Amino acid sequence: MGQKDRKHSFDLEVGLDHYTSASSDQVDLKANSSASHADTRIFPSVSWSMENEKNGTTIGAGLSTSTEFDYQSFGGNINFSKKTNNRNGEFTAKAQAYIDKVSLIYPTELRSGGGGGGDDEHYGSTARNSFSGSLSYSQIINQRLQLMFIADLISQKGLLSLPFYRVYFNDNSVHKENLPDTRMKIPLGFRANYFIGDKVILRSFYRYYHDDWGLTAHTLELETPVKVTPFFSITPFYRYYKQTAVDYFAPYKSHTSADQYYTSNYDLSAFNSNFYGAGIRLTPPKGVFGIQRLSMLELRYGHYTRTNGLKSDIVSMNLKFK
Repeated sequence: MGQKDRKHSFDLEVGLDHYTSASSDQVDLKANSSASHADTRIFPSVSWSMENEKNGTTIGAGLSTSTEFDYQSFGGNINFSKKTNNRNGEFTAKAQAYIDKVSLIYPTELRSGGGGGGDDEHYGSTARNSFSGSLSYSQIINQRLQLMFIADLISQKGLLSLPFYRVYFNDNSVHKENLPDTRMKIPLGFRANYFIGDKVILRSFYRYYHDDWGLTAHTLELETPVKVTPFFSITPFYRYYKQTAVDYFAPYKSHTSADQYYTSNYDLSAFNSNFYGAGIRLTPPKGVFGIQRLSMLELRYGHYTRTNGLKSDIVSMNLKFK
């Protein structure tokens, strides 16, 4: 096998998130503003892949890290894919591991010694590790229709509860959220893309999810990119999601001292959600705004609603440099 049959690719990405949150600001109920009221997350990643164009195989690996005020994560992955002889199908296997360190930031009134403390207070930390394996198969049915099947198995071990989350029992006592230190997740997915002419694509995705905490969920996504010009497209999208509650959820002041595990976090409750919006994508041949190295600009806006009262508006931007 000659070197000319092998194609090497390297990819470097850097992400940056910043948020403010009134709820996380209440870790310290007495402070006007605590260290947790806002946070910035930085998450760089690097990946490599080698494709053998002759036999249709690709191998790859990647490393990533993510850093924020109370969380440090290091990740690694390896992957292998093999195309069918006619190149219309492809099988992919991927393994990932995340080795995380979580700061133990408890509500101030539940800290040893009575709490209090300022922003420079030293917090302990503990581990949270995640390991996953993924198998997928994609198939080109014809010139218009493409399908993909996805199966994952995810195992987590370590601190899986939120140390700063309060749970109020029915006797008015206050406790830190307490959840099992292991969790097994099984997501199964199906994706279908249908090309309606040369300018419109109908993308659909369905996922079934179940874990050993008792949560079962269904996700349905629809997205329709419309190419207005060769270099400009608009993409409306919609996502519906429904889940059951975990076995350990109960509302405010419903847990009792007999409960071994307990949470009142409504992210783990039963709810339905809707997320809809649209995005625009620019890929001018001379670069975005005439900047040749800036080859792509994508802006997306979405409105999110949940049946337990949560509403949000999300704006995201994606840039690609070459």
